[in-house]
Amino acid sequence: MANSKQARKRARQAEGRRVLKAGQRSMVRTYIKRVIKAIGGGDHATAMAEFKQAQRVIDRIADKDVLSKKKAARLKSRLNARIKALAA
Repeated sequence: MANSKQARKRARQAEGRRVLKAGQRSMVRTYIKRVIKAIGGGDHATAMAEFKQAQRVIDRIADKDVLSKKKAARLKSRLNARIKALAA
């Protein structure tokens, strides 16, 4: 437990950030699931449209340091590879 006033404030701030970032991570996962569902449906155009939306969200969340830039790049790369495989 935090014993000083400063430590109590830092704990409050950390909890607030944790809650905010959890919601943002959840949103990213939802967009990724939408892309995967579109890929499963077999429609390249729909999958590409969903991927473009997901790409914007992933980049925005990576800029906020909720996801690391490398993880964001890895997610986008793997989704794009699956979409390309669908087209072939």
